[in-house]
Amino acid sequence: MADTERRASMTSPRTRVMLADDHAIVRSGFRRLLDQYPAIEVVAEADTAEKTYRNYLQCMPDVLVLDLSMPGSGGIEIMRRLLAREPGARVIVFSMHEDAALADRAMRLGARGYVSKSNTPETLAQAVLEVAAGRQFLSPDIAHSVALYKLAGEQDPFKLLSSREFEIFRQLVAGLTAAEIAKALNLSGKTIANYHTSIKQKLGVSSDVELVRIALRFDMIK
Repeated sequence: MADTERRASMTSPRTRVMLADDHAIVRSGFRRLLDQYPAIEVVAEADTAEKTYRNYLQCMPDVLVLDLSMPGSGGIEIMRRLLAREPGARVIVFSMHEDAALADRAMRLGARGYVSKSNTPETLAQAVLEVAAGRQFLSPDIAHSVALYKLAGEQDPFKLLSSREFEIFRQLVAGLTAAEIAKALNLSGKTIANYHTSIKQKLGVSSDVELVRIALRFDMIK
């Protein structure tokens, strides 16, 4: 850690961070990493979407580090709700998903940063400090993917989907069954079936095979 950063941390308030990830090992590992930085303090954690919303409002951290694959209503939906309630919330998406469409969606919804989990741990710390300072941050791999995605100039079909529809679309093309999605999101099977129909109608397709083709075209699945 640079001496200049150490000196600055002695005179500047520490950045209060909340970690939201459903894997305790991941949270523990990154808490230990971030605690090495004098300018950063982890003040809260959450392992479900609902706890993320509740704990954030209780402690009001400077930065929320959010995994999108959260049990409950899902990371995208909880971020939408949180930013509707607290427009100034500084959210960094920290996800295993590296597809440009998802990153672009998250940033358009109001995320201040996006870091894929394939990056070095230090990249997350850099993202926290940059976002806390009021700047946006994309990890290098995501920045490259998003740039190519926008240069391609292809119409983004996902703009037609609501946050909940987009979350369910991602889970459908990942191979989850309707019953598994309903359990993960605490919804009924009938509700998932209705969303499934709406997603296909909005994207102009009639089968799940075509949904997968769209996901492949936009590099959402490998």
